[in-house]
Amino acid sequence: MKSIRRTQRIISLIILLFIAGMAFLVLKINHEADFYMMNSDTRQLGFVYDRRGDVLFDGTGQGSYPDNYLIDVGNIIGDDKGQMDNTLVARNLQKLNNYSFSEGLKNGGKAAIYTTLDHNANRAVYDTYGYMEGCVSAYNYKTGEILVCTSLPSLDVTKGYEGLGSFKSGTLLSKNLYGTVPGSTQKVSTVISAVEIMGSARLFSKSYTCNGKYTNKTGNDIDCHNIYGHGTQNIQEAFENSCNPFFAQLIEDPDMPLDKVKKQYEKMGYVLNGSTPTYIDINGIECETASTTLENSYEFRTQWGCIGQGDTLVSPIQLMMWQSAIANGTGKMTMPYLIDHVTDLTGHEKEKAKTQYSEKIFSESTASTVKQIMLTNGADRYSWLINGYTVGVKSGTAQVDEGAKENSLLVGFVDDPSFPIAFCILIENKDSGYLTTEQVAQVLLDNLKNNY
Repeated sequence: MKSIRRTQRIISLIILLFIAGMAFLVLKINHEADFYMMNSDTRQLGFVYDRRGDVLFDGTGQGSYPDNYLIDVGNIIGDDKGQMDNTLVARNLQKLNNYSFSEGLKNGGKAAIYTTLDHNANRAVYDTYGYMEGCVSAYNYKTGEILVCTSLPSLDVTKGYEGLGSFKSGTLLSKNLYGTVPGSTQKVSTVISAVEIMGSARLFSKSYTCNGKYTNKTGNDIDCHNIYGHGTQNIQEAFENSCNPFFAQLIEDPDMPLDKVKKQYEKMGYVLNGSTPTYIDINGIECETASTTLENSYEFRTQWGCIGQGDTLVSPIQLMMWQSAIANGTGKMTMPYLIDHVTDLTGHEKEKAKTQYSEKIFSESTASTVKQIMLTNGADRYSWLINGYTVGVKSGTAQVDEGAKENSLLVGFVDDPSFPIAFCILIENKDSGYLTTEQVAQVLLDNLKNNY
């Protein structure tokens, strides 16, 4: 009798283990089946849309679109062909999956990504560049919605990659995500640091003289773009004149100890002196963080870095993000995002975006002071160049290719609670055409305003 009961228990245990194993197998297949389908030749992908429903990526590849319809966002949206890795589609492919184990391959599935991008504004900005190259990023500095992220040269992914070897350098990536020499737009970071370290009153009490060139305390020359000099200036005048000798002397000032400058730069996200790079995550896309060299207040390399040349590199998106911490008056960056929401293959909405902020990178009082400096610059120097908007701005000219070429940059924000736009504009090799960053800014803001 005991033997029979023991046998019954063993058989029951075997049956239970079998049932548990089968349940685990079914769950595993259900969980992993879509992964294998996503990596098969028969996968069905959904669409990517802009904020108003314009198609930015056709997962089926069966749609009909005008030539170069998608070229303005080609290298930020990307596709599933494996040629562009750091793009919205490549980093979010699973969200476009129109297969489930229970329903199989669903033709007409409604899996989709709805982005924050404004296709019309992106195209208008892209067309403004003509044959010139560069990039433009713009976002809502209150919510974090990226509205414009165009980069030239680009490609229309519907045309494929025939002749890939002849593509211009930079075609397959969005320059908004990668470090560029910031030129004098870097002076925004240096002003922020100065206000944080010594306070607004003390900074405004200081003045330095520019005679067109400044020989620093280690015997190196810092040249001004104005060979005749700007004379004696305060911080507002030097910011508007973008005076290199003033900022070199500011970095040497005893009230600007380098250890405090380094600490403030690190709070803003700079990687210093060759440390390991980090990235800003934007819906899985990696955006490079800023880097520079700060070793000796009296040495050319450090001063030149704080002016925006030398070893300094900053991505246009991070330049734009700093503007949000100024414009909002909080000292916190509004974190950018590209995906507003996602729908699954049945059309059910999920993964709705939420506004997020960074840790405080400078104080509210610093934000207020720097905001006023930038707004005054906008009123004094740009009100007739960018019409119809109250803007705080800083321009920059960046020497690249060992000084053989110069890029033009403009960073700024619109001081309007009903139109809270921060932006960064880059024109490469600015002397190869007649386009200016102010012209691009006008097109950018006008087109966003018309569709806002």
